[in-house]
Amino acid sequence: MKKQELIDMLNRDIADEHAAIIRYLVHGWMEGEDTPLGSSLISISREEMWHMHWLGMIIGELGGEPNFIPAPYPYDPTSRTTILNSYVAYEEKLIPHYKGEAEKVDDPHIKRVLQREAWESAIHARKFARKLGKLSAEEAAGLPGEESELPKELLDTLQEEVTSKYTEMLQHLRTSWVFQQDDNVGWKMMDQAMEKMKQLAHFAEDIAEDGIPPRFEPGQIDMSNTIGVALKKALEDVRSGRERHVKFAEDAEVKKHSGLVINLDLNIQQEAYQGDEIEEWHKGK
Repeated sequence: MKKQELIDMLNRDIADEHAAIIRYLVHGWMEGEDTPLGSSLISISREEMWHMHWLGMIIGELGGEPNFIPAPYPYDPTSRTTILNSYVAYEEKLIPHYKGEAEKVDDPHIKRVLQREAWESAIHARKFARKLGKLSAEEAAGLPGEESELPKELLDTLQEEVTSKYTEMLQHLRTSWVFQQDDNVGWKMMDQAMEKMKQLAHFAEDIAEDGIPPRFEPGQIDMSNTIGVALKKALEDVRSGRERHVKFAEDAEVKKHSGLVINLDLNIQQEAYQGDEIEEWHKGK
C-alpha cells in the first residue's frame, strides 16, 4: 500500500473513532457521570480517545495531516434500548473492518494497532450489550436528560465555551502528532490537550445535566508548518480564554451555580499555568 493511501485509510478510521468519542461522551454526561451507565460510557469514550491517538501518531509519523472531522454516528435515539443496540452494531461492524485493514499493511506496528482496534471494538460491543442487560425495563424504555432549567443565554455561553475548548484540544492534538519529532514539546502539548478535554467537560457537563446534548462543533484548525508558529497560536488561545473566563466568573447568573463557579475558578488557574508553560516553550523555539 502506498504511503498516501495508508494515510487516507487511517484518516477515515480517525473519523470513526472521533464520532464514537463524541457519542459516548454526550450520552455519558446526559446520564450523569455519577451513575453506573454514565460512568461506563465515559470510560469507554476514553478508550476510544486512545484509539484515535494511536492512529493520529501514525499519521503524523508518516508525514500526513490528521483529519479532525468526525464521521456520522448512526444510532436510534428512541430509547436506551435502541441507543445501546446501535452502539453494539457500530462496534461489531468495526471488527472485520479493522481486521481487513490489518491484512493490507506490512508495517508490524501499524498492523498490531489495527488488530488491537478490532479486538477492543469487540470488547466494547460486549460491554454495551451487558449494560443493556442490566437495565430495568423502565430504564431500558426511557431516555437520559431532564427538563431544562438554565437560562438560554447561559446555555448558549456554555456551548460557546465547549466549542472553544474542543477546538483548542484538537489544535493541541494536531501539534503533538504533526511535530512529534520534537519529542519534548510534542508530548507536553499532548498533556495540554488532555487538560483542555477536562476543561471542556466542565462546561459540557452543565449543559448535559440540564437535559440538552452538548454540541461538538470544531472551529478552524490552524495548519502551521513550524512548531514556533503553532506554539504562538496556542499561547494566544489560552491567554484570550483566561481573560474571557475571568469576566464570565463575574456574571450574576453564573454566581448562582456553585458547581460552575468552582470549575471556572479551576479553569482560570489552569489557564494561567498553561500560558506560562507555553510561553516558556515558545521562547525556546
